[in-house]
Amino acid sequence: MRINLTKKDIINSIYMQIGFSKKISENLLDDIITVIIDNLTKNKKIKISNFGTFTVRLKNKRIGRNPKTKEVKIISGRKVVLFKPSNQFKNYLNND
Repeated sequence: MRINLTKKDIINSIYMQIGFSKKISENLLDDIITVIIDNLTKNKKIKISNFGTFTVRLKNKRIGRNPKTKEVKIISGRKVVLFKPSNQFKNYLNND
């Protein structure tokens, strides 16, 4: 049994539920992903009702240590994407 949901699975689901062709379904999904990525790169918050919020956070540089060699290195600062699920989404997950 496969656990992961792939892009192909989502395209097939759109195809089966809505009835768009697979090519249109793929273009639709690509457009949605592009809009999300474009807005996150502009540091905008993305809220999807009854699902959750995507935000970008800047992590400062810090000192890290290799546990095997005990070598100290600087971990550079970077941006990370955070996802906070909505209360409806959390309730849906916990009521199954």
